[in-house]
Amino acid sequence: MAVPARWCQPRTEAEISAAVKDAAADGLPVRALGSGHSFTSAAATAGVALDLSRWSGITAADTQTGLVTVRAGTTLRTLNAELGGLGLAMANLGDIDAQTLAGALSTGTHGTGARLGGLATQVEALDLVLADGSLVTCSAASRPELFAARVGLGALGVITSVTLRCVPSFTLAADERPVPVDEVLEQFDSLAAANDHFEFYWFPYGRQALVKRNNRLSPGDRDPKAPGSPGSPAGPVAAPMPGWRRGRPAGPVVAAMPGWRRFWEFEVMENAAFGTLCRLGRARPSLIPVLNRFSSAALSSRSYADVSHRVFVTPRRVRFVESEYAVPRESLLHVLGELRRQVPRLDDPVMFPVEVRVASADDIWLSTAYGRDTAYVAIHQYTGLPYRSYFDLFESIVASVAGRPHWGKMHTLGTERLRALYPRYDEFRRVRAEVDPEARFGNAYLTQVLGDPRLLADFP
Repeated sequence: MAVPARWCQPRTEAEISAAVKDAAADGLPVRALGSGHSFTSAAATAGVALDLSRWSGITAADTQTGLVTVRAGTTLRTLNAELGGLGLAMANLGDIDAQTLAGALSTGTHGTGARLGGLATQVEALDLVLADGSLVTCSAASRPELFAARVGLGALGVITSVTLRCVPSFTLAADERPVPVDEVLEQFDSLAAANDHFEFYWFPYGRQALVKRNNRLSPGDRDPKAPGSPGSPAGPVAAPMPGWRRGRPAGPVVAAMPGWRRFWEFEVMENAAFGTLCRLGRARPSLIPVLNRFSSAALSSRSYADVSHRVFVTPRRVRFVESEYAVPRESLLHVLGELRRQVPRLDDPVMFPVEVRVASADDIWLSTAYGRDTAYVAIHQYTGLPYRSYFDLFESIVASVAGRPHWGKMHTLGTERLRALYPRYDEFRRVRAEVDPEARFGNAYLTQVLGDPRLLADFP
């Protein structure tokens, strides 16, 4: 565990720049801190830790174009609230909102949606403090090589501000239901194509998956006599949902989830009750397959509608460790087939579900979805339970389909393996060597995944 030699909480860009210059004068490395959500040591440093929590908030917003400039230390939770006040929203989000904006971007955070990219695809421009303390602005048109910092692990500089292209606030109709795993896999491509946002969770010893479909509603989809319409006291309602199987009639209009039920579903059932089962499994590992099957069988259906970020984000209070890989979408069935075949043979049983999401291809150099439509497979184990053999098995399976590790989740890959996975990998490293030749922003994790720029003087 790294202990910083110095801790700074800058309040302005000038203070961020000064902290970088002072670190250079003292021969110390610098790392900007997010909210500590990463499972890797991406932010660890024995030098200067830049805590950007006091550098937060929206500084400019154009509600006509949707362009919003945000300070890097702003958490997604705060950003969602401030955007809502402006009648705007992020086009896509993950299910956690504790991360800072810069941290979420730098590690490649994503949501789900076959026609949508990760959070970094919503970025129009970045302000960066470089290793010499200078402040630069980059975009696709200006300093495009530095714009690779959208997913850059903080290796090119300290992100100080982000200009996002946001969308008008929208309502999501959420439909969540247990479905046999075989049926989900059989219909995977059509489900991904037919829904704005699609994902599923599968308990490794169970037969059921929890399928989550979130679809956007236009203002015309709201019932003028229902709660959530102008002049009514409660939240919006959803239009009829498409049926699960082809030819099945559409479902009923769905209202916003009442507060009491939201508390019951998300806090009691998904956190308190599941946490109790996990603790029981940790105390008696031989019970885990039974508890896992019970969790699978106990999955229930729910349909509701709400403003987008309240549907995207759900509370996660049961602690775990996680590894996640991005695989070509056409490889997903192979990956899950191998997990289904081999996980039951592990000596240490697995308590937590496997999560599957999708994203469209993008052109960001170190994005896990660079150049290919992607399926994300995330595996988890309850904290305190053995996980190494499970994670090693997972890495061996995804290696056969050119899986790319999530930069903020646990993995063992280094420079040689990563070079083969990212067509622009060496180009990114050359840019890093140019703007940070002394590895001012380096640490052990960056050396593992990107090498040391001080050793790249003769890099081809």
